[in-house]
Amino acid sequence: MRLCPTVMSSSALPLPHIRSFSTTQSNSYSLSSLPGNKIPLVSPQLDQQCSSQDSNKHHHFRNNFPQKPKTIRYRFSQLCRKGQTNIARQLFDSIPKPTTVLWNTIIIGYICNNLPREAIVLYSKMKSSHEHQPDPYTYSSVLKACAETKDLRIGKAVHCHILRSGIYPGRIVYNSLLNMYATCLSSFDALSSCDLVKRVFNSMPKRNVVAWNIMISWYLKTESPVEGLVHFVMMLKMGIKPTPVSFVHVFPAASKLQDFQIADVLYGIVIKFGDEYINDLFVVSSAIYMYAELGCLVDARRIFDNSLERNIEIWNSMIGGYVQNNYAIEALYLFLEVLKAQDDIAIDDVSFLSALTATSQLQNLGFAQQLHTSLIKKSLISHIIIQNAIVSTYSKCNSISDSFQVFNGMQERDLVSWNTMISALVQNGMDVEGLMLVYEMQAQGFMIDSITVAAILSAASNLRDQDVGKQTHAYLIRHKIQFEGMNSYLIDMYAKSGMVNAAQAVFDLNCSNDKDQAMWNAMISGYTHNGLLEQSFAILRQMLVQGVTPTAVTLASILPASSQSGSLALGKAIHGFAIRNVLDDNVFVSSALVDMYSKSGSIHYAESTFKKSPQKNSVTYANMILGYGQHGMGEKAVVLFNSWRDCGFQPDGVLFLAALSACSYSGLVTEGLQIFETMKRDYEVQPSMEHYACVVDILGRAGKVVEAYMFVKEINEECNVLGIWGSLLASCRIHKNFELGKVVANKLLSLAGGDKTTGYHVLLSNIYAAEGNWEYVNRVRKGMKEKGLTKEVGCSWINISGIAHCFTSNDEAHPVCCETYEMLGNLSSNMKDAGYRPSLGL
Repeated sequence: MRLCPTVMSSSALPLPHIRSFSTTQSNSYSLSSLPGNKIPLVSPQLDQQCSSQDSNKHHHFRNNFPQKPKTIRYRFSQLCRKGQTNIARQLFDSIPKPTTVLWNTIIIGYICNNLPREAIVLYSKMKSSHEHQPDPYTYSSVLKACAETKDLRIGKAVHCHILRSGIYPGRIVYNSLLNMYATCLSSFDALSSCDLVKRVFNSMPKRNVVAWNIMISWYLKTESPVEGLVHFVMMLKMGIKPTPVSFVHVFPAASKLQDFQIADVLYGIVIKFGDEYINDLFVVSSAIYMYAELGCLVDARRIFDNSLERNIEIWNSMIGGYVQNNYAIEALYLFLEVLKAQDDIAIDDVSFLSALTATSQLQNLGFAQQLHTSLIKKSLISHIIIQNAIVSTYSKCNSISDSFQVFNGMQERDLVSWNTMISALVQNGMDVEGLMLVYEMQAQGFMIDSITVAAILSAASNLRDQDVGKQTHAYLIRHKIQFEGMNSYLIDMYAKSGMVNAAQAVFDLNCSNDKDQAMWNAMISGYTHNGLLEQSFAILRQMLVQGVTPTAVTLASILPASSQSGSLALGKAIHGFAIRNVLDDNVFVSSALVDMYSKSGSIHYAESTFKKSPQKNSVTYANMILGYGQHGMGEKAVVLFNSWRDCGFQPDGVLFLAALSACSYSGLVTEGLQIFETMKRDYEVQPSMEHYACVVDILGRAGKVVEAYMFVKEINEECNVLGIWGSLLASCRIHKNFELGKVVANKLLSLAGGDKTTGYHVLLSNIYAAEGNWEYVNRVRKGMKEKGLTKEVGCSWINISGIAHCFTSNDEAHPVCCETYEMLGNLSSNMKDAGYRPSLGL
């Protein structure tokens, strides 16, 4: 970095003007060659030449103009401009008694070359020499160094030096002092810090625009946007004209307050000050960012289109604004425009990071690969932040193999790299691999942080692994790790692992006032996941009593409980709450509503909600496709699946599973097999156990049990699991293929034991009974008794006047069970009299 001459700016460090200073020590300079260097940097006769020029007043002329003699300070400045601070320092050390001006020159040179620590050390040496007293420029410079190092202790010491020196500080020193405190105290307690910064500001006898800018910026850093706006208005009322930097500092106040009117007023003031302000690149970029933060993309784009000149920061602000507001396509179109203008604009990492984020939102694998190629061509791929973003993008485009390939090829990895890859594996269902990578990360010497812990807890939740979850919780307690959202992760992990009481204990440990939205939502979701519907609604009522307003996530968590309870009225009530609170447009809420209505038997309500939803993702489509399938509307399901695919979006595993399930429910064998074949061939989606089970179910329901059996035999051993063989066994029973059913049953019983095979024992018993082989029926049932296997009792319920009534086989707990059994007996007699006979084949 070069030492720049003084210009008008908002920096708290004004550099001294480049001019000659008279000095009495000029005749004592001894500028011989430096130690260890055989080549002299400056001619030994330099002093004699300077003195002879002063005595004889001899001038050299070039183009009829006298050339000013080069001073020692000028030579120091030139070396610092070229980044040769070490040479300048060696030259400085060779001077027996340097002047204050020379001390200042080297100190400022260090600062301008990003060496603030060296500047502070040199200042300390100057103070200990006692030969020259620091002047205002010295104090201003060293305070700037303290601000850059955020060393409050030394900054306060310099402040004491200023007070003891007795010199009049002036605006230069006051501004630097204010900047030092504002910078060093930004990470401390806001109240005490603000009081100290305000004391310095109020003690200034005169304040220029630089001081006001520092104060406005300070309030925005400490999350006090209202105070920042108040000081901006006070500055205007005092007749101090703001600089473009003033607007750069005050614009974020409007976005943090989410106040559109304030934003319009501030930009109106910019227009009032004329073209110099309107066309300032920093002002344009900040104004675009402000309106994008407010969601006013039309206003942001208008400012962008009207800007006379655009640098890469302006392009990045507009692209980032689109990405932030989920306008991924518009962001990519703008990114392609800046690529075309790359001869005039140097595209940077930020541009590609925004483009990669937009590609992740669209889950467009093809464009992600094109971006990757472009980064390689532009030699930007070596930047670690870019590589991390590529790993994340590939994983969100459901290409975990490409993601891991990039990660594995990284020459250097930081903690973000490991966390990104671990999170990618967990989010793509590879939880075991994610946990293994955590061990590898620790072996490489990286410490686990909050992001890693969140990924581990998510993996434990997905695996229903109590041991991993407990160990992680213990690790957090031992190392006293706390981070935002930690308790919600723990509640989710315990609830999904079946430890609802432990989840409730974590929930209850936090005082009512300390529970955030995420904790309430996690507890509601946990109870719903475990089928404890009454407890879910109890938590929701408790949440409302304590004045916590449900969010979109809350509704998305409670809606599955209403569908499980069979209460359509309750689901409609939640839908009404969502409409009144403008939450029904949220993609998660609309997806949950579609699922609730379809599972409650109201497919037309589900279809209406789907069509009215302004935002749809793969889950929304999957719920609607599955709803069509469950209601026997397979053709509509296939058409909807193809419409998502034809829009250019990449179908994921969830969407394929929904389409295959719909084909299975509706008996669409040909369509289902075609969809399955396109998964890996056209979209590179690796089929999971659930996909294979759907294909077996499609073939089995159509009576093609032999083809289904041959298909299962060709599946990899990894996917050769209970669910697939169980689906085939059910098909064998329905279509009375008893011999194949026995083979399948034996395979099932060899794969697993315990309670998991209870249902399959019952199926095998029914197969033997259907062919009249009562001896084997008795054997199977006797074996079940010996192993302690009992069939889980099914239940039915009916909703009357808003109350759900649940019944089980031989139930005697219901208060009106006697009347119910009496009515069932009458109905049974009437059915027999009418000629109906029970069908045992289903």
